[in-house]
Amino acid sequence: MMKTIDDINFSGKKALIRVDFNVPLDAQFNVTDDTRIQGALPTIKKILNDGGSVILMSHLGRPKNGPEDRYSLKHIINHLSKELGTQVQFANDSIGEEAKEKSANLKPGEVLLLENLRFYKEEEKGDKDFAKKLAELGDVYVNDAFGTAHRAHASTSIIADYFPGNKYFGYLMAAELENAQRVLEHAEKPFTAIMGGAKVSDKLQLIEALLSRVDNLIIGGGMAYTFIKAQGGNIGNSLVEPDKLDLALELMRKADENGVNLVLPTDAVIADEFSNDAPHYAGANNEIPDDKMGLDIGPDSAEHFAQIIKASKTVLWNGPMGVFEMDNFAKGTKAVASAIVAATENGAFSLIGGGDSAAAISKFKMTEHVSYVSTGGGALLEYMEGKELPGVKAIG
Repeated sequence: MMKTIDDINFSGKKALIRVDFNVPLDAQFNVTDDTRIQGALPTIKKILNDGGSVILMSHLGRPKNGPEDRYSLKHIINHLSKELGTQVQFANDSIGEEAKEKSANLKPGEVLLLENLRFYKEEEKGDKDFAKKLAELGDVYVNDAFGTAHRAHASTSIIADYFPGNKYFGYLMAAELENAQRVLEHAEKPFTAIMGGAKVSDKLQLIEALLSRVDNLIIGGGMAYTFIKAQGGNIGNSLVEPDKLDLALELMRKADENGVNLVLPTDAVIADEFSNDAPHYAGANNEIPDDKMGLDIGPDSAEHFAQIIKASKTVLWNGPMGVFEMDNFAKGTKAVASAIVAATENGAFSLIGGGDSAAAISKFKMTEHVSYVSTGGGALLEYMEGKELPGVKAIG
């Protein structure tokens, strides 16, 4: 059984919570997508309702050389305060005097946000001394940052050593793990996995892990052209990994051996160049002229994929079918998303695997119509591949 925050009453306790507030900001530093903030709210509210206080720690972006204003977490205070219905306090550092003082003076019902952890090189190095200083700020450690659970950073795994009997998963972390386990261990058949995105190499281990579990493996997006070319097709200027052609054929052979229906697109939306305004047409994706490129799956493939998805009882989706950020090349990804919604309405369990798939589902306003949208792209992939996540191991 997982140790979650339901196992403890936080009355009079200071909870040090690792959250994932790595959210996108616009030029005026407004939060443009607060999915990750929303994901952490139930955990924060449970602790406050118990009569505890909350110290939040997170990273934002990838600051290279110490503090940078554009990566300061102070930019999200107003948004977070509004969502929580209470004024969030802020410390201009994460282990310095101000962090210590404000943590020490925190009263029940109050929330303190520490400055970006990655302003310290020690965070990503998993430095023990840094983790110990963070640990001294709170009584109980809660990890609710699934998005960074695959990293052995100071705040995501090392810190747990300093809370031997007082470490728990937050609600978001628990939900992520439960939903991933449901797909991995208890998938109702037929089970269909849809893989997209640019590169086969990024998804190789996941595909290999899924070949013993799924009934259908649908491949779209840029990675499909490596398979098409491996079979002797002409793919023009489409995205390809020339050194992975043998691997693509090997995966097809393994799928066949395992009785998995590996489905590739047969047509593409073919464009003159990588631009939303480029002239384009639908045609066979193994007969793309040398000066053109495929930027989406074509209508026949979209319809074929949709039929398979709608007949499924479990669906895992990771990676778009095309360049969905450009409206002219978003139809294939939208067709897959719509089919997943239809399957879900029909009783299927659908897990959307973070990253671009989550962005696509959000763009098409379908987030509420699938079973679960993961907040952790890389973490979910590694968990699905069967790897042990440091952030999970540290609590378990």
